[in-house]
Amino acid sequence: MSDEDPTLLASILEDLKAHGRDWTKPGFRAMAVYRFGVWRMSLEPRAARMAFGPLYWSAFRFVRNMYGIEIPYSAKLGRRVIVEHQGGIVVHGNAEIGDDTIIRQGVTIGNKNLDEPLDAPKIGARVNIGAGAKILGKLSIGDDAAVGANAVVVGDVAPGTTVVGIPARELPKKG
Repeated sequence: MSDEDPTLLASILEDLKAHGRDWTKPGFRAMAVYRFGVWRMSLEPRAARMAFGPLYWSAFRFVRNMYGIEIPYSAKLGRRVIVEHQGGIVVHGNAEIGDDTIIRQGVTIGNKNLDEPLDAPKIGARVNIGAGAKILGKLSIGDDAAVGANAVVVGDVAPGTTVVGIPARELPKKG
């Protein structure tokens, strides 16, 4: 994730551009609600945060219930994260996702065991996550990696590699 912290409006405009400048896309709307939630939590004093609470929670529930995209404000998402399609997307509140990562429908980024409810994945920058992928537990996915459709990732993934299958295994490099 970037060290630079853009304003709420700048973040939303950047996400809009990343989503093809289409404000009607559910993925863009989910990201806008996420950015609003993060912004809301930066407000001081606490009363200011509370004033925006009902608006955030209404928008969060709308996106979750209408589009099936659940990205809580407590997750740490980088810039220009793209939610490519709607439906069945769940991101753990402690997950970290780097800049320019693509998330498709049916993706779960969450914990692996009920005994470890705070464990969540750390996903690098420019990671391509295929439809239906499950990324579970306290693990790390390196920059520029790719997770194949329906893969179940339960261990670390090195930067620049592609993993597929259940459990996910690295594809051999060509050449």
